[in-house]
Amino acid sequence: MIQALNIHKTFHNQLVLNNVSVDFHPGATNLIIGKSGSGKTVLMKILVGLITPDSGKISFNDRDFLSMNTKQKKTLRQEIGMLFQGGALFDSMTVQDNIMFPLSLFSSMSYHEKLDRVNFCLKRVNLEKANHLMPSELSGGMTKRVAIARAIAPNPKYLFCDEPNSGLDPKTSGIIDNLIKEITKEYHITTIINTHDMNSVLETGEYITYIHEGQVNWQGNKQTVLSEGTNELNDFMFSTALTRKIKTVPLQS
Repeated sequence: MIQALNIHKTFHNQLVLNNVSVDFHPGATNLIIGKSGSGKTVLMKILVGLITPDSGKISFNDRDFLSMNTKQKKTLRQEIGMLFQGGALFDSMTVQDNIMFPLSLFSSMSYHEKLDRVNFCLKRVNLEKANHLMPSELSGGMTKRVAIARAIAPNPKYLFCDEPNSGLDPKTSGIIDNLIKEITKEYHITTIINTHDMNSVLETGEYITYIHEGQVNWQGNKQTVLSEGTNELNDFMFSTALTRKIKTVPLQS
């Protein structure tokens, strides 16, 4: 389990996160949702160590992340897979080399062992024989699937996904949602997803945290998000429905 406890963060005298505490459950999809500027992206960056909070505690299975030295943090980061918003593939590398990159960086595998792992991960995301394609030859959905393959290549215990459906059509978004959900269960990963997409929330939201103006405003799951939300959460969902036409929220014509 990943735990954030009493997290505070201020930028230029502006309070961005105010006493935020969240438990992220293992083997489950944990979603952080909220409006732009709510603080959810800052929270995710704190969780992976890109930003240091002013106060509070982050623990990975009872290991205090913030008190670790550089070597200890590097070891922990080898247990983390990242799926970036745009995929963040290296343009000059083939699909195979992109997926092999973290294995070369963090493992002592032989080349043939790494290649076997690459092929396994490509098969898992339904992109067999895509090894030698370049990122410029991939569609948006293929790019995200390659990025997922790269993220799971080192067998991570924790998977962080930043807006995994950004820029994708609804059908492809559904494919990515299902793939992340399946991989989470299959490998018992603690998956944390930062998203604006309420369709994704309603599809994959086993544990949901709604951040509003830097504070935890609501916590629940996809069964209760529509019926037990706060006024702020309901406003957020309604505004999202108007712009994205959430399939489970009927809109008046």
